[in-house]
Amino acid sequence: MKVLIIGHQWPEPNSSAAGSRMLQLIQVFLEAGWNCHFACAARSSEYAADLKRIGVETHDIELNQSSFDHFIEQLKPDMVLFDRFMVEEQFGWRVARVCPNALRILDSEDLHFLRYAREEAVKKSMDLESLDLHTDRAIREIAAIYRCDMTLIISNYEIALLRDDFGIAERQLMYVPFMVEPKDKKAITLLPSFEDRAEFVSIGNFLHAPNRDAVLFLKQEIWPLIRATLPKAEMHIYGAYTDESVRQLHNEKMGFLIKGRAEDANKVIAQSRVMLAPLRFGAGLKGKLIEAMQAGTPSVTTSVGAEAMFSGASWCGSIQNEPQQFAQQATELYGDEGKWTQAQQRGFKIISAEFDRERFRGVIIDRLNDLRLNIAAYRRKNFIGAMLQHHSMRSTEFMSRWIELKNR
Repeated sequence: MKVLIIGHQWPEPNSSAAGSRMLQLIQVFLEAGWNCHFACAARSSEYAADLKRIGVETHDIELNQSSFDHFIEQLKPDMVLFDRFMVEEQFGWRVARVCPNALRILDSEDLHFLRYAREEAVKKSMDLESLDLHTDRAIREIAAIYRCDMTLIISNYEIALLRDDFGIAERQLMYVPFMVEPKDKKAITLLPSFEDRAEFVSIGNFLHAPNRDAVLFLKQEIWPLIRATLPKAEMHIYGAYTDESVRQLHNEKMGFLIKGRAEDANKVIAQSRVMLAPLRFGAGLKGKLIEAMQAGTPSVTTSVGAEAMFSGASWCGSIQNEPQQFAQQATELYGDEGKWTQAQQRGFKIISAEFDRERFRGVIIDRLNDLRLNIAAYRRKNFIGAMLQHHSMRSTEFMSRWIELKNR
């Protein structure tokens, strides 16, 4: 199968969880023997992954240009994967027109309308449970899901939301979380011990609003409480794209240290004793918490942070939403080796139970192959998608507008 991935940006696995997830998908496609192409209209950066090195052909494309039509007509992909709904809006109609038989797959990364609604609720001090999700952004994102043959969803919570609140059939959704290799016993023994670790750690791309808000919340509400109990403790904040407003949070006297981009995130996390992720809003799964589990680093996070991350009885650390309880659990985990070790072991179990790549790799390929072989039958069941693709849905409106302007 010839696959074209149209990226929202060039993947940066060391900068964001989204970049890591994209590389995970690409690796699954390559291992299946598929011919992978990656096209993007954004400018590349020095931190972008070297896709050519792993066997992916890359292409620079332009927005709102018919040159893309000529490009895809020559490429003739069997499948086109859109990296987020905004990319489907830009290029989906062109793909449907030029290559109507190609599979159209949407990778949502997370549900943007859910994340933005939660952000708005936090700004207005609203209860997250009383969110109004029927926003303009939701209409756009749901429409993109219907226009595609299948959508990859990273969170089981979001699959349930789309199914139960928006009536989307599960056949149009595929659960694809982060996919990682569980650590074997030997690899676990090589990780730094409780005594060899120091500091609290937080990590996240500062272009992502939930991460920026979490660090500010940590500095203002939580860290003073932790520092009052552990006066010599240090909080190390890592993240790509640190700007001046974030750097101003640096305070050596309080042990709150802005470190900037981590050259090796896994190493940084593995050397830390506890990860703190006080996320007040967001969606999808949190890559930083997956990295913490792999590094054997227990974490304290919120209900939003841990959402859909585990199905067992307990988290690999603690889940707290209020600053006082968050700080208390963080200090206890930091100082109690027995509690810390139990939390670390739960993290390894969550990785094996929920995110083992071997569990998902074959399922992804099988479902996409089945979709390709039975695409006509799938599309007959998606009448709403066909309706949204039809050019006449707003033609009467635009004809009326054109006549009105002409008469003026």
